[in-house]
Amino acid sequence: MSKKKGFSLVELLIVVLILGALAAIAIPRITASATTAKTNACATNIDILNSQIEMYKADTGAYPASLAAITGSATYFPDGAPVCPLEGTYTLGANNRVTCDH
Repeated sequence: MSKKKGFSLVELLIVVLILGALAAIAIPRITASATTAKTNACATNIDILNSQIEMYKADTGAYPASLAAITGSATYFPDGAPVCPLEGTYTLGANNRVTCDH
């Protein structure tokens, strides 16, 4: 008689439980990392916008009247205006600094 080779149901159940436990640990960390990355990308966009506002002032001698004055310009944003990854809106404040309302 030949003996069948393979895994028993108990062995497969243990493997599935271990994989489930690993997934339960990893998935929340991945989700938190994605949120942190989006927040950091938004902060970087704000820094870039503020930098371009200062460049605009250096070029023209005055701050732009609106954010659209620099975001619509191919000189300052040849690839288009940055978009908030958190689906917020960038606005130019009275202090000539950009903020996001996310």
